[in-house]
Amino acid sequence: MSDPLRTLLSAPPDLPVTAGLAELGEALRTRAVAVVHAPPGTGKTTLVPPAVADAVDGRVVVTQPSRIAARAAARRLAHLLGEPVGETVGYSVRGDRRSSRRTRVEVVTTGLLLRRIQRDPELAGVGAVVLDEVHERHLDADLTLALLVDIRANLRDDLALVAMSATIEAEKTAQLLGDAPVITVPGALHPVETVWCPLPPGRRRTDDRGITPAFHDHVAATVRRALAEHEGDVLVFVPGVAEVEATVRRLAGVDAAVHPLHGRLPGAEQDRALSEGPRRRVIISTAVAESSLTVPGVRVVVDAGFSREPRTDHRRGLGSLVTVAVSRAAAEQRAGRAGRLGPGAVLRCWSEAEHAHLAAHPEPEIATADLSAFALEVACWGSGDVGELALLDQPPVHALRAAREVLVELGAMTEDGRATPRGRVIAGVPADPRLARALIDGAGLVGARRAAEVVAMLSEDVRAPGGDLVAALRSLRGGRQAGLWRSQVARLKAIVEEAADDAGSLTDDVVVGLVVALAHPDRIARKRSGGSSYLMASGTGASFVPRDPGPLAGLEWLAVGDAERRPGQRDARIRAAAPITEDLALEAAGSMWTEADEVTWSSGRVVARRRTLLGAIELSSVPLEDPPAEAVAEAIRQAIESEGIALLTWTTAATALRDRLDFLHRALGDPWPDVSDEALTEDLHSWLGPQLARVRSAQDLRRIDVAAALRGLLPWPQAGRLDELAPERVQVPSGSTVRIDYSQEQPVLAVRLQEVFGWTDVPTLADGRVPLLLHLLSPAQRPAAVTADLESFWDNGYPGVRADLRGRYPKHSWPEDPRSAPATARTRRR
Repeated sequence: MSDPLRTLLSAPPDLPVTAGLAELGEALRTRAVAVVHAPPGTGKTTLVPPAVADAVDGRVVVTQPSRIAARAAARRLAHLLGEPVGETVGYSVRGDRRSSRRTRVEVVTTGLLLRRIQRDPELAGVGAVVLDEVHERHLDADLTLALLVDIRANLRDDLALVAMSATIEAEKTAQLLGDAPVITVPGALHPVETVWCPLPPGRRRTDDRGITPAFHDHVAATVRRALAEHEGDVLVFVPGVAEVEATVRRLAGVDAAVHPLHGRLPGAEQDRALSEGPRRRVIISTAVAESSLTVPGVRVVVDAGFSREPRTDHRRGLGSLVTVAVSRAAAEQRAGRAGRLGPGAVLRCWSEAEHAHLAAHPEPEIATADLSAFALEVACWGSGDVGELALLDQPPVHALRAAREVLVELGAMTEDGRATPRGRVIAGVPADPRLARALIDGAGLVGARRAAEVVAMLSEDVRAPGGDLVAALRSLRGGRQAGLWRSQVARLKAIVEEAADDAGSLTDDVVVGLVVALAHPDRIARKRSGGSSYLMASGTGASFVPRDPGPLAGLEWLAVGDAERRPGQRDARIRAAAPITEDLALEAAGSMWTEADEVTWSSGRVVARRRTLLGAIELSSVPLEDPPAEAVAEAIRQAIESEGIALLTWTTAATALRDRLDFLHRALGDPWPDVSDEALTEDLHSWLGPQLARVRSAQDLRRIDVAAALRGLLPWPQAGRLDELAPERVQVPSGSTVRIDYSQEQPVLAVRLQEVFGWTDVPTLADGRVPLLLHLLSPAQRPAAVTADLESFWDNGYPGVRADLRGRYPKHSWPEDPRSAPATARTRRR
């Protein structure tokens, strides 16, 4: 170990983590793996890397979840060593690297380490990796941990691995590392007073546009209260960059230095926010300051109670960052920022009752985020089965399937899950695979520089004014705080610099719309006729906020960059878009262009059209003169399925035949056909046959001879026994032939009682399997008795019926012995 690090460990700062450093060193020397369980503020990010360097040979790579945290951690450790950053301690983040051959401890973002692993799986020259803040469960952190476990098992059993967690995820992580030792360091936070500051009654925190102006005002008022009632610097948590800027504007004129803090700021402004100065400070921050970043001087926290998290509607292909209520665990971590230096206070912009209903923990990104980048990284790693990787949680099956479908459409992955050469190029672009595709393909169409500008803009959580991405791009070009965007533009441009950059004559409208469409061809949208909403190529409806539609509303074609669909809403809400023409839409989404013959049932008739489509968007439609019979049958089947089999004309004969066939199917089974609604609907062509080909309207459908069609279902040679097994009528002792009703569960013979005198047994059907159910009628044709056992009825039921009815119907026969009495269909003569 280098002398500066040894010197630091010999007289370390008074931080709680020092109590566990000896145990950590022993674990690394004996097992080469360990998990450090320590809450924020214990000094683990500062002192664990030097302790790891003391126990292993080679460079120690330390991961942080954000660029701000990586740079701040490196500066903090270098300051303790009395050296500039880039000597013993360095850092590497996107677009900024301060490291040298002398560097023993290098702090990097997790995404950067992931790309290094893909390029050099053996991590040459690296002796150990320290994964910080694994409890935050970012997707790239989960995957990096899994790949490092794979590397230790198959390539580098000498590679030391330390995972650091502030929550009980430590035990779960230790199991993945092969029951690694867990070094637990107790926290040392000072008491933090909780002050509940809910919004006044009658006002809303959010609406369909996001956080309301009233709530922004309330957060700013709470900050002023914090400044007035408490000592020390104030750290304010809001969900995103737009909310940071809104809060900063509302705090103009307060007696304090107000600093924004988020990942899109230039490094110098981030450093200024993290450095104590002569004046009291108010730092307005996104979640970057939640746990992985130390902000010195803070004694008060104001928490707006929201966070920005990824959510994906995989069925509709909509993924974005959404504003959600903070979890109780995250709220506790935020509050802990006020108790690191001494007793502090947290002012929460919600009520104690609302707090009880918050989720206990935030969901891991692998459960909610778009998985296309994750799936491509796994494919590039060469793992055919995600289940073989040591992940803290396995990805949802449907989400992983949707991600692979996207990658196949991009040409990045084969159907069997292998990365293509194009996929490896896409994986090398520091952006979502869709944006990487837009950069690669867009460079040849609009030039490398301008494609890079749009992709760099879409890579960030940009809230376009009025949803207009063209206006957002122009604002970035002229903005004073666009340094990070310009750096990203330069990096992306370098990746595709071989593409001709000669598209200066193209307008921004064309450039932005085309690149956005290349990134999200499924979100190309066309205005619906007769309305203000749009239909996207994916088939999802979309619309602008009705109260604030913005300058793009009403344009015929849009390339939608960002949209979200909230529960209970039919259409997605367009948050960012750019104009596009039909020609450019076809250029960007040529693979979605189809020409299809469509036969449907609409308004009581068969409609056959040849449609030209861009995904779900209809470009043109012409009548189809001679549609295939199979397509007509399918259209009618769907119509009958939705509207019912009653669309056909069911004559008395057809209904009676169907009832007889249904009885035989239930009584005898095969080969007698199933004639239920479901069965007839499912296989229309087999029984309606060529009659369907002539159907063009409901009137044609009603002309079909359903009875004749049903006869075609009769099995051969059993058809010859239909009248024997299920006769239409049966002759009774009076000589009458009476129709059998097969519509009941058991076939019914409704007959006047006098006509069955002399019968002792009820006739049976279906080769004697099923007896008829006799409905014995009075002379007025009303049921007098129901029986399937005449012997029992003559002895037990008939005497009561005779006594009841013979006085009312004296002209009819009521013999004492019905078994021997002649049957009759007439009354007696006087």
